[in-house]
Amino acid sequence: MAAPAVLAEERRLHKDLGFWALTAIGFSNILGSGWLFAALYAAQTAGPAALLSWIAAGVLCALIALVMVELGATRPEGGGTVRWPLYASGRLVGTMIGWSVLLSVGGTAAEISAIMQYAAHYLPGLYNGGTLSASGLAVAVALSVVLTACNWFAVRIFARLNNLISVFKVVVPILTIVALFLSGTHSGRLTDHGGFAPYGYAACLTALAGGGIVYSVNGFQAPLDFSGEARNPRRTVPAAVLTGIGLAVLVYLGLQLAFLYTVPESLLGHGWKGVDFESPFGQLALVLNLHWLATLLYADAVISPGGSAYVGVAIDARHTYALAKNGLLPRFFMRIHPWSGVARRALLLNLAVIVVFMLPFGGWQDIVSVMGDMYLLIYAASAVAVAAFRAHDRERGVARAEGQVPGVRWIAPVSFVVASEFVYWSGWHDLRLALPFVLVGAVLFLLQRREDGGAPLGEELRRGAWLVFHLAALTVLSWLGTFGGSGRLPAPYDTVVVGVLALAVFVWAVRAGAQHLRTSQLSAASP
Repeated sequence: MAAPAVLAEERRLHKDLGFWALTAIGFSNILGSGWLFAALYAAQTAGPAALLSWIAAGVLCALIALVMVELGATRPEGGGTVRWPLYASGRLVGTMIGWSVLLSVGGTAAEISAIMQYAAHYLPGLYNGGTLSASGLAVAVALSVVLTACNWFAVRIFARLNNLISVFKVVVPILTIVALFLSGTHSGRLTDHGGFAPYGYAACLTALAGGGIVYSVNGFQAPLDFSGEARNPRRTVPAAVLTGIGLAVLVYLGLQLAFLYTVPESLLGHGWKGVDFESPFGQLALVLNLHWLATLLYADAVISPGGSAYVGVAIDARHTYALAKNGLLPRFFMRIHPWSGVARRALLLNLAVIVVFMLPFGGWQDIVSVMGDMYLLIYAASAVAVAAFRAHDRERGVARAEGQVPGVRWIAPVSFVVASEFVYWSGWHDLRLALPFVLVGAVLFLLQRREDGGAPLGEELRRGAWLVFHLAALTVLSWLGTFGGSGRLPAPYDTVVVGVLALAVFVWAVRAGAQHLRTSQLSAASP
């Protein structure tokens, strides 16, 4: 399914990454700026019940990860999360998901924005009224250039530098947990101040998106994007993805418990909603007279997001490389540098996109509120892809391939429904921006098709109509529902309707994907 030029460039990728390097990439991508903010926002939203939200996010992300693990193990390819939807569902879906991936480059801008926000503790001129000042923007752009330069050389150098950053990123959160607990805890914290779930258990769902939990756990797919550069992808990629998720969730649970047990009683007069810190763990350390820890935390507030941004730049380059392979971008950006094995032209394009995203947004939260939905849609498309590939293999009587994950036949629809629910729970305020942005990809498909031809338009639309319908339906349901919408569709019926809709769309999408694969195979076999 790939042109000779694509295969030639793919061979230039250096297969230098082992299990620990891949695990460090995944863990570093997960543990970014989220750990510095999410414990506070989750507690404000759900109280101590936020612990359940972290566990649920870990379990549900593991389900989604298993789907993507099978794809990475059975079809290892650089930038696979962009390529698989194209292969399985056709050019309309491939273009829309590719457009989402291109937009999600803004997630790296969020990490850089977080660095600027914490650096403003020492350099107040970087921020002005909650937005980057002219000097702050200049520093942010310079940092973006530095991160791009660090990814400019061989992937082996990238992996070694990322391993060093990951060690620091593990040590500081664990040290924070230990230091806070040793400073003294308050008994009854899981039951006092309104009980374990002072705002109801439905608040646990809101905390998944509104509390920053989904964004914090997001990033587990990073090793998959490096599967084309792994030494033994069928063995190392699955283990690295699941290990990264498990380690990150354990760290987040420890941080949440430390926050819940050590916030002084004097700050809880208005319950958990009344706790308000601009830099949660840094200011909490100062309140507890842990000045040495506060100094370390403000330093790590630069290093942790910096490490995630560093990995993000590398991942985005592989996504852009894959978009060029898909034809969404000119093949110019597909070029792999022969000595380093790095897509340097893709790096330069992403640098421009990162800078553009920092111009109109006010800060970290403004960017991540939209980026999270982009990531979830990519996960949903991957669930459809793995089910479509399996359905097509069954039709042809193909034996079970090495690397297939047991249980994916039911995990795929569950993960699609979960991803759709996460998108819905993010709320109308975010979806009214994110989903119309993604639908622009359908316009790009029409413009692109006018240039390169391809299958008949009616056939392409039938193959990918499920994604357009699903996005439009989620937008309408979000406006009708209770997560920031009008409330015309009351809870819990809104969540139930979204789940039923997602399951129906999944069945439709898999059938359309199997038909697409069948037609593509027949076309390839014909003279």
